[in-house]
Order: sequence, then C-alpha cells, then structure tokens
Amino acid sequence: MKIGIMGGTFDPIHLGHLATAEAVRESFSLDEILFIPAARPPHKLGKLVTDEKHRLAMTILATRSNKFFKVSDMELKRTGLSYTLDTINELHKIFGSSTELFFIIGADSLADLFKWHAAKELVAKCHFIATTRQGVDVDFSAVEKFFGAAAREHIHRVTTPGLEISSTDLREKIRLGRSIKYLVPEAVEEYILKEKLYDD
Repeated sequence: MKIGIMGGTFDPIHLGHLATAEAVRESFSLDEILFIPAARPPHKLGKLVTDEKHRLAMTILATRSNKFFKVSDMELKRTGLSYTLDTINELHKIFGSSTELFFIIGADSLADLFKWHAAKELVAKCHFIATTRQGVDVDFSAVEKFFGAAAREHIHRVTTPGLEISSTDLREKIRLGRSIKYLVPEAVEEYILKEKLYDD
C-alpha cells in the first residue's frame, strides 16, 4: 500500500488542506490519505490551540465525503510532544514495514526539514512530498546537501492548487464576525457556528 499522511493542527481544517491532499493522492497514485490532527506539536508550544475534540470532529466532518480520506486520532492519544518520527514508527507497526508512507508538507516546511527531530532517520523511513504553488520558488539546496542521496530518493515536490487559505486568517474572520463560507466545508462551518468556536 501507499499511504499519504496529512498532519496538522487543523484549527480549523479548510478547503486548501482538502484540495492539496486530493491533488497529492492523484499525482502519486496513493491508496488513501490519512489525516492526523496533532496534539502538542513542538513548533507550537506556548500557542493556544483549540481543544482536540473540536479539531478532530471538524477533520472527520471535512473528510467524510471522500472515500480515500481517513482520519486517525493516534497523536491525540499519545502523551508528551507529537514528533513525526513517533507517528511514522506507529504507522509502520499498524500497516507493516512494506507499506510506503508519504508525508505531505508545505514547501516552506521542507526548507526546514533538516531541523526536525531525528531528521535523517525520518527521511529514511518515509517519503516527503513538498507541495509548491505555481510561481513560488523555494531554495532546497540546504536540504539536498544535508540529506544527500536520501533527498533524491525520498523527497519529492509537486505543484498543487494555489488556494490561499490560512487557518489563522479564518479564526480572525470568525472573531470579527465575517463570513468563512466557501473557505471551509459546509459541515465544518456549521460545526464552528454551533460550538461558537473562535468567537473570542
């Protein structure tokens, strides 16, 4: 099997996440995309993150119409910080070592990949797909120098739909009482309104 992994806080999940995941699934002929809401990502320590039950619920609502999209709460169940390596190791135990894992990240995150926890071990154990937008150029020379041959074998780039949607901007829109219609799935919009998320 070839499984794509879409991680993130999903606070809230939006159409940009979904369009990117579908484009990657099709480009790399993946069997499914696994959305994994993060519990305590190291790079967001000290920042307020919406309660995990709401982020998980929104992710499930957003992905339920696509038969290739699945959701896992494995990181929410884990204690301590959420390191990607722990997730990859757990997925290999679940699906078997022969399953190929493709971790989807933005091009900006790929530029810092060599700074991630146990980065070389991580790239050896799974593929990384960096999603880039048309006309956006990111310098990967430092990444290629750091990872060497592994960069050529396990790090890929793909151009995806350029939906300029940001979870941070969505939270601000909601706080200001502005519309988020057509930026998130309808079910997610209804959930946010019902639960009064991001109002204050």
